[in-house]
Amino acid sequence: MIHRPLYNVRPIKDLKDMIEQSGKLYADKDAFLIKAKNDNCRHIKYSEFKSDIDALGTALLDLGLKNGFIAVIGENRYEWCVTYLAAVCGTGVAVPLDKELPQHEIENLLTRSNAGAVVFSGKLLKEIESIAANESSVKYFINMDADEDDERFLSFRKLVDKGRELISKGNRSFIDFQVDSEGMNILLFTSGTTDLAKGVMLSHKNICSDMMAVCSSIHIDNNDSVLSILPLHHTYECTAGFLAMIYNGCRISFCEGLKHIAKNLKETQPTILILVPLILENMYKKIWEQASKHKGNKTKLRVAMFASNLLYKLFKVDIRKKLFKAIHDNIGGRVRLIISGAAAIDPKVSKGFRTFGIMLAQGYGLTECAPIAAVNREKIFRDDSIGQPLPGMQIIIDNPDADGIGELLVKGDNVMLGYYQNQQATEKVLKDGWLHTGDLGKVLEDDFFIITGRKKNVIVTKNGKNIFPEEVEAYLSKSPYILESLVYGKTIDGEDEVVVCAQIVPDFDAIREKFKQDITAEEIHKLISQEVKVVNRSMPLYKRVREFNIRENEFVKTTTKKIKRYLILKG
Repeated sequence: MIHRPLYNVRPIKDLKDMIEQSGKLYADKDAFLIKAKNDNCRHIKYSEFKSDIDALGTALLDLGLKNGFIAVIGENRYEWCVTYLAAVCGTGVAVPLDKELPQHEIENLLTRSNAGAVVFSGKLLKEIESIAANESSVKYFINMDADEDDERFLSFRKLVDKGRELISKGNRSFIDFQVDSEGMNILLFTSGTTDLAKGVMLSHKNICSDMMAVCSSIHIDNNDSVLSILPLHHTYECTAGFLAMIYNGCRISFCEGLKHIAKNLKETQPTILILVPLILENMYKKIWEQASKHKGNKTKLRVAMFASNLLYKLFKVDIRKKLFKAIHDNIGGRVRLIISGAAAIDPKVSKGFRTFGIMLAQGYGLTECAPIAAVNREKIFRDDSIGQPLPGMQIIIDNPDADGIGELLVKGDNVMLGYYQNQQATEKVLKDGWLHTGDLGKVLEDDFFIITGRKKNVIVTKNGKNIFPEEVEAYLSKSPYILESLVYGKTIDGEDEVVVCAQIVPDFDAIREKFKQDITAEEIHKLISQEVKVVNRSMPLYKRVREFNIRENEFVKTTTKKIKRYLILKG
């Protein structure tokens, strides 16, 4: 089935072409709204952003970094965005790194990528200084926050000033550089939820085709603004929350941290949010918790949601923003669209936000797809689905079983070039142009897809039944007293069968609220046991949790809030 674009998009050859076009089209518009330490805001125009990219790119070339690998690491900020585009648009290969990684892993990835320079946030100075003492491949360490520089440690600001000076003297090495849109210009290390990190090689063509396909399916224009919350080193935020916004002339602001989301939403008043289910589900939960604090408010909210839906569906009367004004005001007052990705979201959450007057579009992708492959449209959607393939992309179910479940394969210009220096891994997932995603799912009517789990995670019973841990985890998460869980299979001593087991993290705050006091470990175990029994009654016998243990601490997660299963189960 061919999915046609819903909106016209302007063609771009590569990211350099994109920034040149946006720099002219939106020259006097705000590209960034930056909050300073004194709470004053700095407005950065598109023309200034383009000028800073040209200046940094020129300075990097002057350092001898042409065709080199340039790592960038730090919190979401303006300097990160300038570095990324300066690296990919004429210098060499950008290598975005996760600032939350332990020092030895950062050092390992710098070595693996043979990075010639690393541009870093001043908050990481101590770790970078330590790495500089050992890491021989990195020639320059560029501090985003330093005012002065020395032989190896350079100031980002001074480097930009130097580049501007070189351009004024006629140096056009960066400005006139012709990008190879099909060569590797981005090296992204996967977060390793099921395996060790691989280096995904992406081209301008991969990113630009994906970006244009997304923008032809979901309406975004230069009146929109976004609060960047998810980490920019992750390709989901980088493509959707940064590059697609620059392509459309939107304004970008940066969240100061997860605990500052509510405050930053009110300060910046975005129209679009790019988020993961964990954050959205917590936001939705807090709405209901707030309603529960006053007698009768919960019932009033339910009645309002029912009435709102009825009026809109039957008569197209939209009173949602007025009816749920308090909810809108709490997230800045202007949010019209939320894009959710990285994991499946509870359908009741997306339905709930839509009832409040905020479209929540769930999508699907992975780093190897640059990253988005499917998405729900604003008027064509299913809450239980990842959506339909983007224009220009194909998704099929490979070798489906009796229930129609098989591996998702993706084909399109967005599919990666391969894994860096790992031909064996590349050949395993790239076959005849099809990317074997490792995700299992099925296709529904009208070409909507659902994900049932990861191929590597499937529990297979002795009689051949498949159990998807993610499905059982979704059931467990419905309990108000279970914060998160990890489901796996094992053979219990004395039994010739694989059974379902779980590690469960209780929601200790909810439990304290229920009992109005701290309770013993034995009482917590008894409460969770009762919750597991309730969940088990909702599932066939072979899927039921037979054994569980309680964890006090949350699971180790990636920066997009996916549990690192292989680390937990290995341990």
